[in-house]
Amino acid sequence: MKFDATLAAAATTQSFGGLEFSSFRLRPGVSEAQLQAAALRAREGLMAQQAGFLGHAVLRAADGSYVDLLWAESMARAQEICGLWVGHPDCADYLALLEPDSARLAFYERVA
Repeated sequence: MKFDATLAAAATTQSFGGLEFSSFRLRPGVSEAQLQAAALRAREGLMAQQAGFLGHAVLRAADGSYVDLLWAESMARAQEICGLWVGHPDCADYLALLEPDSARLAFYERVA
């Protein structure tokens, strides 16, 4: 199933089985507009082409840190999709914006 933005809200709440949760900080001088543009390229490029991809969002915390969320059909599928990021041209700009050693990546399986 190809990713469809109009179905994303329903898909993420009704059928997702796995989640990627990554917290990070931006490099000094990087704007939120740059992050938004890079996230859109990654989402509409690599992620949207992957089977089992259901949605993606980036959220900002009050302390200025960020969280990247990726919903997939299963935890294994979320891991596989995220494993494709490094070295992929659609994701290179996004990864270059992150402060080195700030990212904390975890994967979760839906249990209820």
